[in-house]
Amino acid sequence: MMRIPFIPEDAPFNGDQRSWLSGFLAGLHSRLSLQDVPGAAVAAGASAAALTPVNILFGTQTGNAEAVANDAAAAAAANGFTPVVQALDDVELDTFAAMSHVIIVISTYGEGEMPDNAELFWQALSADTAPRMEALSFGILALGDTGYDDFCQAGKLIDMRLEQLGAQRFATRLDCDIDFEDPAANWIAETLPKIPRETNSPNGEVASAPPAVQAPAKSKWSRKSPYPSLIAANRLLSGETSAKEIRHYEFSLGDSEISYAAGDALGVMPVNDPVLVDAFLDHLGTTADANVEGINGAFGEALLKSLEVCTPSKDFVKAVEARAKNDELSHVLNNGDKEALDGWLWGRDTLDVLRLLPAGELSAAEFASLLKPLQHRAYSISSSPLEAPDHIHLTIASVRYRTHGRDHGGVCSTFLADRIAKNGKAGIFLSPNKAFRLPEDQQRPVIMVGPGTGIAPFRAFLQERRATSATGKNWLFFGDQHKASDFIYEDELTSLSNQGVLNRLDLAFSRDQDQKIYVQNRMMENGKDLYRWLEDGAFFYVCGDATRMAKDVDQALHDVIRKFGGKSMAETDAYVADLKREKRYLRDVY
Repeated sequence: MMRIPFIPEDAPFNGDQRSWLSGFLAGLHSRLSLQDVPGAAVAAGASAAALTPVNILFGTQTGNAEAVANDAAAAAAANGFTPVVQALDDVELDTFAAMSHVIIVISTYGEGEMPDNAELFWQALSADTAPRMEALSFGILALGDTGYDDFCQAGKLIDMRLEQLGAQRFATRLDCDIDFEDPAANWIAETLPKIPRETNSPNGEVASAPPAVQAPAKSKWSRKSPYPSLIAANRLLSGETSAKEIRHYEFSLGDSEISYAAGDALGVMPVNDPVLVDAFLDHLGTTADANVEGINGAFGEALLKSLEVCTPSKDFVKAVEARAKNDELSHVLNNGDKEALDGWLWGRDTLDVLRLLPAGELSAAEFASLLKPLQHRAYSISSSPLEAPDHIHLTIASVRYRTHGRDHGGVCSTFLADRIAKNGKAGIFLSPNKAFRLPEDQQRPVIMVGPGTGIAPFRAFLQERRATSATGKNWLFFGDQHKASDFIYEDELTSLSNQGVLNRLDLAFSRDQDQKIYVQNRMMENGKDLYRWLEDGAFFYVCGDATRMAKDVDQALHDVIRKFGGKSMAETDAYVADLKREKRYLRDVY
């Protein structure tokens, strides 16, 4: 990485000149760093406004907010600004408070939580010790999902806190739903002209901009334009007696020119179950080829490929409740009891809810207007490009259950398992995750906690460490229900152990004994060694269920550090915060 040149204290510049030169060098540095910003280009000969810095900060869990931040940087550079892109947790609060113009792009994770790489920033910003920020002007672009009660909560919290600290908005906050691309692009285009221009030249003369820098173009494959990938492999990993159905898939990259890294995710565009679509058509009293107001093309095709017909939207549930005269639904909905409503919806899909109404009660047009767009499903990639350069491997559990007298299935998992024959095709696109990478220093130890399908990125990591002959030790915690039927990739892990790549493997099969044992229990049992690895500079990774497993593992990590490091609770919290700050505690949770 290029370093910003240091200006000696005895250099012959006054304060204003020193400030201008520091800004110019920082701008030059950030422009050169724009080689990492997809699509960014700076036109030579831009006006003095090119010296106006715009800090574009992001908080992201899956990479969407980072991608939007990079798009904003490209637009800012093309409009003559000097964009500086950073993750929120990479910015100290005092540095943030000294900034002039800030765009924050942030997603909301879980139930209204900050994404992992914005957590430390939020803790500092929300503290009573946070400084006043009257000199800072800002705009916030929030990404979220209206399917959750705490829609865009992270963006709303930061927006409110900055106002409390005296900062001024140069743009009204935008809260984006799952179809965020176009609204976000429009907001960026409308917001950039509102940022005050600065002329940093000490004598007011127009300064020339740094030379043009052209960054690599963005991938042409996206959620709206996926690559039709041939599925080269689909094999069952779990045993016959398993309560789960876990499958291994291999997607051919063909002529896509998609390049990926261990730690990235793959977006897969599903197609809804035709049997489910027929059930909707029957209940609505219409046909697949019907023209429906608000729908482009045939209604049946839209139900198959464009509309989310499994998970009922809030608006849909409310519309059904208003007509259904169902006392139970009316009670949980009108009392505002979120847990009760979640419990009522558990196991029900959109068809179950629709059938509370008589057939034909809801028109096809109104029904369609209450559905959300069909979204891709993102899966952690379970291969390294160094061992599988032409394919991307995924490890996916097929979701199947029977409730309310019907068989139900996961939208994408059963699409892949049941409705695409080998050598069939599915639409895919890459979702880079730069925040979930192996350490650059290959001598660093690595600790990985990934039960069930959470093993996916760690299979990729171990392949990568083998291919690069990394000398750092590798430790994996893996588990599931039964060793006999749920020990997926057992042969591969055994081979990696025999090769000396996987130095430690601790297993937790919860139902092979009377008392359930989970990965967090194995962490505590091996806490002395785990703490020693952390002290030796190990990186700690977690992948899997965010609702319970990741929280339990986080608690176990705190307990290990407190017990075996001999620390107080406050010292333990500070130790974990340092791990996060140093990018040594990384999570890929969902």
